[in-house]
Amino acid sequence: MATMLALRAHQGAEALALDEIPVPEPGPLDVVVKVASAGLAPGIMRLLHMGALKHLPTTLGHEAAGVVSAIGRDVTGRAVGDRVRVHPLLNCRECDYCRTDRDMMCDQQAMLGHAAFGDARMPMYEQYHDGGLAEYVRVPHWLIDFLPDTVSFDVAAKVQDLANAVRALKCADLPERATLVVTAATGTMGTATVKLAEHFGVARLILVGRDAERLHRVAGLAGGIPAGVVALDELPENWSTDGTLTRRLRRLAPEGADAVIDFIPEGPALGQTMAGMATGGTLVHMGGNSTPLPLPPIALMMHCWRFVTTRACTRQDTTDVLRLLGTGTLTVDELITHRFPLTEAIKAMDAIQQRADDPMWMTVINP
Repeated sequence: MATMLALRAHQGAEALALDEIPVPEPGPLDVVVKVASAGLAPGIMRLLHMGALKHLPTTLGHEAAGVVSAIGRDVTGRAVGDRVRVHPLLNCRECDYCRTDRDMMCDQQAMLGHAAFGDARMPMYEQYHDGGLAEYVRVPHWLIDFLPDTVSFDVAAKVQDLANAVRALKCADLPERATLVVTAATGTMGTATVKLAEHFGVARLILVGRDAERLHRVAGLAGGIPAGVVALDELPENWSTDGTLTRRLRRLAPEGADAVIDFIPEGPALGQTMAGMATGGTLVHMGGNSTPLPLPPIALMMHCWRFVTTRACTRQDTTDVLRLLGTGTLTVDELITHRFPLTEAIKAMDAIQQRADDPMWMTVINP
């Protein structure tokens, strides 16, 4: 039996493991992809410790691209040798959400190589929970997207993050020439949003993150859009309780921002950035923050603020990204700052948790 190397999480284990496991065989409706590039997501360890990965042991990695190496007997329209990316979102494909470009709301949705979002029984996730941080990955044939020849495997592996940013920008419902605040702007999702901002008519950006120098580097990704920065590390020690962040945002945008896209996973920044919005502004949250929102409902009502959330992109969002990449309208190669071989995947995961290197925007593994 042929074997392969895979980055695995095991029940009760604190550390990840590089295991040698059998190469997957395709079922009747499956394809097997020889992975050329797989993305690393820093939030996976947090989800693992929360118990959101419900089938252990499992191979991690929801972002993968490569070449089809085997196809099931009932698969049509795909062929060995096709260049593809793996779409990781598993869902029922039949409910009203799935049929109306809201598939992230399906109660069956889970992510291959990643987490499950609900408590319902998820037969697709049970069958396809192993992900792409391996030499090969098996997926149902309808979850592969063909790649334009001009799109590299490394970029294709990070299409999911770009599509999540597209979803957040769509949810923001931006007016023309909008002023947009992006929090956690130096992270993977933040940099993707900054890179895409010009495609959504943003006229001005305000970037929020911990470190000023890193924020200024991210501002260089904005395609000429003017960008102000607010570094949390430079705020007074009591900023989390005295409203300093709101005042800094108002100093940069006295009339308030038209929208905030928030990726911060914890802490008080969400409420303070919302208070920095203009009347009628929208805050889109995609960070998984469990800190209670400090603003009373009357504050939202009086300012006509909208609080919108989304936990993932849709298939249409990924189609939009692939179209932009394929036509050359969007180029994101500069976002891929770090590459590691699969044999160094544990080292890479530690590096992306610490983010000691500067900048470390998007990281991929090349088996």
